[in-house]
Amino acid sequence: MLIRYGYQITLVCAQATAILARLNVHPQREGDVLYEVPFHATPSVPSTVFADEYGNRSRRFMAPAGRISLRADGLIADDGRRDDVDHSAREVPVLELPADAMPFLLGSRYCETDLLSGVAWQLFGGVTAGWARVQAICDFVHGHLTFSYPNARSTRTAFEAYQEQIGVCRDFTHLAITLCRCMNIPARYVNGYLGDIGVPPDGLAMDFSAWFEVYLGDRWYTCDARHNARRIGRIVIARGRDAMDVPMIHSFGPHTLESFHVTTDEVTGTEAIEQLDAHTWQHVLPRVRFASVNAWRSGGPPQGVTIGSAESSVLNSND
Repeated sequence: MLIRYGYQITLVCAQATAILARLNVHPQREGDVLYEVPFHATPSVPSTVFADEYGNRSRRFMAPAGRISLRADGLIADDGRRDDVDHSAREVPVLELPADAMPFLLGSRYCETDLLSGVAWQLFGGVTAGWARVQAICDFVHGHLTFSYPNARSTRTAFEAYQEQIGVCRDFTHLAITLCRCMNIPARYVNGYLGDIGVPPDGLAMDFSAWFEVYLGDRWYTCDARHNARRIGRIVIARGRDAMDVPMIHSFGPHTLESFHVTTDEVTGTEAIEQLDAHTWQHVLPRVRFASVNAWRSGGPPQGVTIGSAESSVLNSND
């Protein structure tokens, strides 16, 4: 399946302000990108991309005083499978965990393991270890919190979400992560694109989404306490200990969010071409052979083309 993704974000800065943005598709999915219009800012500003400590693509630039609009647009191939489930996945003893999983056992800015440890062991200490315990945590968080955009608060922690019983996807995720860590299950925060693909539209404006991953057996598994269902079409942007590690926009000075629009839609090859606006074509057309365009109009990339390769004749770039 093909998923068109992108964003348009407008910020207003009182003065020239350094910005750190994590808005690129995660490196692990770059090979699936059929095209991606380079990061574009209006007014234009130079930017540099680097890998942060968790391997995410981070971009830094200086926003001028006043309004600046950021946008990107891309098309990615997805296998269309729902999130994996493995009821036999076991918990790994702490002393046997790989070293890179250890930081995801510890408390962090939004995940106060010290305040929720007693609650976690009371609720889940008697649950079968492994997949069943993680699912029990997702079930609890899904039922304990009420989703509410009007009650969103950027400073809400997992403990506060537990007490207030309300929040948005990041709060569901922080609480589930904290409860998993309290039970000695490594859990890490993930944000990215998640459209209403394979499910009825929920009627809410499209937004970036947050979910989490747990380490069981010998790998990381995707979990989602907000939806508490296996979903299709997740596009990871960044991973970290919690939302503090992976903010979409981090400004080193005050700014106001003026507008925010996210796109995550399943499309056909024909739709993918027809939906490209003038701005997108300006960046993509020089890198696309007309043969490729005509083939896409027929429902897919040219026969024999490897997705993400230079031979696909489409842009696959982060700059």
